[in-house]
Amino acid sequence: MPETTPNSYKKIANFLFEVGTMRKLPRMHQQVLLTQDLSDNIATHSYRVGLVAWFLAKLENADPYKTTLMALTHDLGEIRSGDHNYIHKKYVKIFEEEIIKDQLGDLPFPDLFDMSTEFEKRESKEAIVAKDADMIDQILLLKEYTHQGNQEAAIWLHGKGEGQTENIQYKSLKTESAKKLAEEILAGKISEWWENIYTNKNR
Repeated sequence: MPETTPNSYKKIANFLFEVGTMRKLPRMHQQVLLTQDLSDNIATHSYRVGLVAWFLAKLENADPYKTTLMALTHDLGEIRSGDHNYIHKKYVKIFEEEIIKDQLGDLPFPDLFDMSTEFEKRESKEAIVAKDADMIDQILLLKEYTHQGNQEAAIWLHGKGEGQTENIQYKSLKTESAKKLAEEILAGKISEWWENIYTNKNR
């Protein structure tokens, strides 16, 4: 068992309370997508990114544990800085290295700090795959909002700007597996998952 002190458990407990506040942090793209979605917060986003990352890691022969943990924790810093959309980022400076050091550097195990630092560098296969997973979740969300009739989401889904016909998240994907998955999402139906299990009769 790794060496711990009584204070180690206190640090873990405080960190977990901090993580719990991710459920209270809305994602700021809601401003430009002209929507108010109470189910879309930093925690719910990170959850699906984690699952996407696991599949992509398996497909890309990356370390699934490391990739999934990177994905689950990739937005931890936003607990302290808040989320920022593309408008905010023009005017707001975020001290990411300082946040990571203050938030994770004093925990009993260095893994989360090391993985967060690695994720920000985008050099390892796992970091690249985890970032692709982040983009895939945004494509999923835009597809869902477009299905609900959100015209602004439809513009972002199909390409933002004059003459653009390609999704900007898709254009940023690095791995072939992520591109193939994104193509399936873009071409598919959001309700297809339940079509073969639907019944109007109780068992």
